[in-house]
Amino acid sequence: MRNNNPLWRWLALIFVLSFGALGYLGWQIHLTAPPIPAAVVTTSGQVLFTGEQVTRGQQVWQAAGGQQQGSVWGHGAYLAPDWSADWLHREAEALQALRAKAIVSDPNALSAAERGAVSGALKEEMRRNTYDAATGKVTVSDVRAQAIREVAAHYVALFGEDPTLAHLREQYAMTDGTVTDKTDREALTAFFFWTSWAAVTDRPGETGLSYTSNWPHEPMVGNTMTTSAAMWSMVSIILLLAAIAAMLWLHGASKHEEEAQPPKADPLIGVAATPSMKATRKYFFVVIGLMLLQIAMGIVTAHYAVEGQSLFGLPLAEVLPYVVSRTVHTQIGIFWIATAWLATGLYIAPMLGGREPKFQKLGTDFLFYALLVIVVGSTASGWLGTLQRNGFDFSFWLGNQGLEFTSMGRVWQILLFIGLLLWATLLGRALWPALKTPSESRGLIAMVFLSACCIGGFYATSLVWGKSTHYSMVEYWRWWLVHLWVEGFFEVFATAVIALLFTKLGLVRASSANRAIVAETIVFLFGGILGTLHHLYFTGTPTSVIAVGSVFSALEVVPLTLIGLEALQTWRRSQGTPWLAAYKWPVLCFVAVGFWNTVGAGLLGFAINPPASLYYVQGLNMTAAHGHAALFGVYGMLGIGLMLFCLRGLYARHLHADNLLKPAYWGLNIGLAMMVFLSLLPAGIYQAWASITKGLWYARSPEIVHSPVMETLVWMRVPGDILFAIGAGFLAFYALRLLLPTGRRQKAPVDGLTA
Repeated sequence: MRNNNPLWRWLALIFVLSFGALGYLGWQIHLTAPPIPAAVVTTSGQVLFTGEQVTRGQQVWQAAGGQQQGSVWGHGAYLAPDWSADWLHREAEALQALRAKAIVSDPNALSAAERGAVSGALKEEMRRNTYDAATGKVTVSDVRAQAIREVAAHYVALFGEDPTLAHLREQYAMTDGTVTDKTDREALTAFFFWTSWAAVTDRPGETGLSYTSNWPHEPMVGNTMTTSAAMWSMVSIILLLAAIAAMLWLHGASKHEEEAQPPKADPLIGVAATPSMKATRKYFFVVIGLMLLQIAMGIVTAHYAVEGQSLFGLPLAEVLPYVVSRTVHTQIGIFWIATAWLATGLYIAPMLGGREPKFQKLGTDFLFYALLVIVVGSTASGWLGTLQRNGFDFSFWLGNQGLEFTSMGRVWQILLFIGLLLWATLLGRALWPALKTPSESRGLIAMVFLSACCIGGFYATSLVWGKSTHYSMVEYWRWWLVHLWVEGFFEVFATAVIALLFTKLGLVRASSANRAIVAETIVFLFGGILGTLHHLYFTGTPTSVIAVGSVFSALEVVPLTLIGLEALQTWRRSQGTPWLAAYKWPVLCFVAVGFWNTVGAGLLGFAINPPASLYYVQGLNMTAAHGHAALFGVYGMLGIGLMLFCLRGLYARHLHADNLLKPAYWGLNIGLAMMVFLSLLPAGIYQAWASITKGLWYARSPEIVHSPVMETLVWMRVPGDILFAIGAGFLAFYALRLLLPTGRRQKAPVDGLTA
């Protein structure tokens, strides 16, 4: 047996150093984030906004839907504008018009020299940093103050009930009276102004470099891509190609062990489910129910891109506005995928540990109902809070925090954190006998347990930010949760679980799987931990974030290049052994994970990750294409594959209607491919053209979003959506068949681990 201790030491070293670097850069973000001024005043002494209004405005925006109702600094939904980019363009146009009118009454009569002078003065005034650290004030000219008031009046009317903007609200998929209180609407304009001010104002000691590294693209005010973004993009591409070449060379040059020979009979056929293993059945049926709910909300959300307040003429937005449907669609997706993985851990733990711990079933049942309360409670309270416009205090604690993928209120987050700790405890106590006993699989089992501890522990990052936390730091901690928790530790956990399942089936040698998982985790975390920073290029962070994020996010793609190959090799090894036919569809789900990892996470992910690319496409449908392909294609198919494997052991083999899984599998995968490549990706490319030619404001404007091209591309989703929904329907029917009277009669039910 080969000694794997050096690999574990390397893993520990990379873990410590990477998180140390990520923590240090977080501290730098805190120190250099755009300041929130005590007041924004005019040269004549009038106060336009106060710092309290800016902070309150952030809270108002989040309570009104936040990242589910447009975006700020590029993070959020796609129908309404990016408010920072929209404000910036509107203010620049208003100020330019006022400056032109000061020269001639008709701005169109300006000479070329006069237009050049006005344009130059506009850039100089908008970019000049007038923040005084001693007084905490930002000073603007009286003329610029007039432009600011014009833009603020537009937003006060838009988020209210002004009938003249009813059509625009419909195009943005907003409801009338989104913010009912006028004082709150005025505070909201202060927040939007501040995000725009940070996007164009030069950093102290810098010229031509704003707090957001000149994002968004806005030529009117000199916001163009920085030299550092271009240079680090080239570096990341070179490193990516070099790292892929090195990994392929090492993979081809290394001495490969003889492949494992599958046993002549199914080694799991004699394993009988323990009481706690049987208790996981209900988890999987809830998984399918939540998946169907997510699909339904996805259909509604997509349709709002055509009818912003209706569904084929029905006034659906009165009871299910876009903010709610999109929140449920994104949040439920995380819930059902995570539930499938959690249930898989609870199912295999007694099998691996070799015994059923006392009260394990009680803990499994309790955790199920606790999770059900959290899912139903957070969804219902968020929906009702949005409809009733209960304000930010309710939204923060119980309703919708307005943060994408982590929108539920703080009370629900605390309860989920406790639930995850309970899950890790249940998993650990069941795995403990196997962890104490030396074996070739102990390293894999240890990886499962350690990743489970990280899943439970790192969810604490959702509790770090508060109601008044600086928006740059909210984004920093939010991506710790979304990227590291979902895309990091959950992926390590699932990969280790799959390796264990394959060793149990005899498809992979335990010794080689043990080394491979530790090595792959090293490579993944080496790029993945600091790769978190690619989400933070333009959120008021220092330029060092662009350098580190671009390099390490490129390295994230490297291990994905081999996943597709490994999946195909696993599928090939499963051929020619009759009993393995029972596991055909779980294994094919893992093959699909390899494909979507390479295409969705790798190809589409790297298409937007370099700073030079993300500068133009952040907040556009290019991100949605990557998100759908990676989230469902990788994590969703992984959850389905694990679920199918577990159900195979929870119900007698003859009860499984495998003929239903074929249309389910191909419907889901082909439907997803059609959705991504016939609709989302072309829409993203079209918007990217608009962003590059005129600016982000234009790519997100109704002129583009509701153009014939974009609305046609929305309808192009329909065939893929229908096929996808049909696939999900067959999967649900397959599961329902197991609940029918014949499905409840198992052959020779035996409690224990072996029959």
